[in-house]
Amino acid sequence: MALNLPQKIGALTTITPGDQVGTAKRRPSIAPMSTANMRYGLRTSGETEALTPPLSPCRSPIRTGLEVACQALTTDLTVETSPNVQEQKHLLEVPKGEGVPVYVMLPLDTVKPDGSLNRKKAMYVSLMGLKNAGVKGIMVDVWWGLVEKDAPMAYNWNGYTELMEMAKQVGLKVQAVMSFHQCGGNVGDSVTIPLPRWAVEEMEKDPDLCYSDQWGRRNYEYVSLDCDTLPVLKGRSPVQCYADFMRAFRDQFASYLGNTIIEIQVGMGPAGELRYPSYPELNGTWKFPGIGAFQCYDKYMRSSLQAAALETGKPEWGHSGPTDAGGYNNWPEDTAFFRKEGGGWNGQYGEFFLSWYSQMLLDHGERIVSAASSLFSNRPGVKISVKVAGIHWHYGTRSHAAELTAGYYNTRSRDGYLPIARMLARHGAVFNFTCLEMRDCEQPADACCRPEALVKQVASAAKEAGVRLAGENALPRYDETAHEQVLNAATSGDADDKMVAFTYLRLNPELFKYENWKKFVAFVEQMRKGKAQSREVVEREAELFVQATSPFVQEAGVALMSA
Repeated sequence: MALNLPQKIGALTTITPGDQVGTAKRRPSIAPMSTANMRYGLRTSGETEALTPPLSPCRSPIRTGLEVACQALTTDLTVETSPNVQEQKHLLEVPKGEGVPVYVMLPLDTVKPDGSLNRKKAMYVSLMGLKNAGVKGIMVDVWWGLVEKDAPMAYNWNGYTELMEMAKQVGLKVQAVMSFHQCGGNVGDSVTIPLPRWAVEEMEKDPDLCYSDQWGRRNYEYVSLDCDTLPVLKGRSPVQCYADFMRAFRDQFASYLGNTIIEIQVGMGPAGELRYPSYPELNGTWKFPGIGAFQCYDKYMRSSLQAAALETGKPEWGHSGPTDAGGYNNWPEDTAFFRKEGGGWNGQYGEFFLSWYSQMLLDHGERIVSAASSLFSNRPGVKISVKVAGIHWHYGTRSHAAELTAGYYNTRSRDGYLPIARMLARHGAVFNFTCLEMRDCEQPADACCRPEALVKQVASAAKEAGVRLAGENALPRYDETAHEQVLNAATSGDADDKMVAFTYLRLNPELFKYENWKKFVAFVEQMRKGKAQSREVVEREAELFVQATSPFVQEAGVALMSA
């Protein structure tokens, strides 16, 4: 039987009229287990169970599971501990509701450079805490630069195998991100994970495999999309490399697909998003809210542009991208190309260039999502998703300059997200969008930031195209205002308009701080129930639940920090 939050609280504490809220009368506990079996939460037939119903708080099934996990932190790291949680599993499952399931992103360095699972004991405690809070599952980056770093098609899945098994035991679902980009250089990147060394070697030999701006800066975050079908990576094309990687993942984790691994999010650019690296933070190149810069100056992109211009009958348009579009940190009105009155973006050349630039990105996305769909289409219970960036700054201007440089041909008079939605719909993929937590009033007004309007536009495009929508928060937030904003965006409208999932950024020690954790538990419950229950009731239930589990949640936070 699945338990909702009040039932979980009942399993953890028994409050009588004479008690203060949040305190529990301790009742006789079950007979002690042997030391070995206590580690796994098991009893042998020779150990007598002196049951005295109901179970006490210190021996409730949920708390026992967390207790086992915390004990694992004190064991030798060389000893494999695989606590058996099957006996508690029925108490950990969250009942199906009318709301939106919540997933939590794992740390970027979940797998170490040597390919092993990082912070094993802390990870297990954390996953148990998430499961008890009602979280549906986790999202993890499966880094191309770690798994295939040593040689082409030499894959090391060890750390990810450990993680999938751990998630399966705890009862969490997994969204696996095929991360074909570099980690480092984007918002929130706390570690550096480059592309596979052998791929970087080819990029160093031929710098035009990198995205390039008009000043000659090369970007090593992701292989330039115009090389997609060229055999430039040790005899394979980038798309072949991505497909081979996904095929190897499918074969390695075949037994987990559809039951534990339920989503494959396919990386398509920097930060795993379908976009150009138009606003790189590395070395201070770009700062919010700059408009960014076009990334079409490698020889392969220039060749494609020239061909498109010849086909149009305007060969002079193929010499380069716009030369009057300013720099990374300019604002639209600083430039001749993006200004609202007479800007080149709104002329014949601007329409030609922006159509070509955005279509190149769409074609890139279609090639990769097509490969992913063909590999996973026969796996019941597995869906494909693609993430699109929430570029909300300068959204209130006519040109939407920051979106244009990223490859989204979205202006005040043109919908740039509908073509993306239609492309994903052709392959049955989920449209994953960011910045759900943001409100217009929180952003700098002079930068014309409109995150709320942007989210609504994307939701409308997804609905028109018949593609399901999922969401993420763009920046770490622990406050109720952000939670409420996500709830409204994810559960608004009728049942068909609700998002299929929300992924929360990110698992870290801050999340397990008492106040943050209390708000998060309430948020997860509210998302699960939609708006069927009042916020006050959910918060009251969350308060009781967090009080009952706080020692173990604090242990998880300490474990993450110390690890």
